[in-house]
Amino acid sequence: MSLFFKLDNPADLPEATKREYIEEPYVKLEMITPEEFVGPLMELAQERRGNFIDMRYLIMGRTTLVYEMPLAELVTDFFDHLKSRSKGYASMEYSMIGYRRDDLVKLDVGVNGETIDALACIVHREKAYGLGAELCKKLKEIIPRMQFKVPIQASIGGKVIASQHLSALRKDVLAKCYGGDISRKKKLLKKQAEGKKRMKSVGKVDVPQEAFKAMLSVKRD
Repeated sequence: MSLFFKLDNPADLPEATKREYIEEPYVKLEMITPEEFVGPLMELAQERRGNFIDMRYLIMGRTTLVYEMPLAELVTDFFDHLKSRSKGYASMEYSMIGYRRDDLVKLDVGVNGETIDALACIVHREKAYGLGAELCKKLKEIIPRMQFKVPIQASIGGKVIASQHLSALRKDVLAKCYGGDISRKKKLLKKQAEGKKRMKSVGKVDVPQEAFKAMLSVKRD
């Protein structure tokens, strides 16, 4: 007997060994556009896993493109791209049509070895690697540097698929060490390295609010 769970938080998704499949909400999308932008908008829909359904020619050189598409591909920046590729002339509307099964995975994001549940998302496997790399890159730009090196990783089922490292702030411990006493310099550098190692094991990295907003703006093409 199968049990079905409706989730609204990716962090609550059961492990891969405890689920058979994942379904995602689909919508019927209609884009109304001047004929000269039909090509670019069809490319956009295909990039977002859209299934072509129909194309209808309207009056005054306008065309309606009908697609069925995952809601997740639509709710982030699809409208912005639609306006950009049509120079502002196209419009769109959509309606829910149900749920469909697909090859979906949970993408986790970790900072300094700690998984950030609020940054987890469910994505198509084919897009997970590119999205993971883009997220890590974006977080590296946003998170402030610490006194220790901070790893930023994207993973699927515990397997790291993309990573970045936030370099540590460097303090010149030799600034007041005059002369050529090499043994004293080595001792100071060793003490600094041990301190950073200890700080990394107990240090906490605060992820700024901008990081969660960046989740919605990463490139999904």
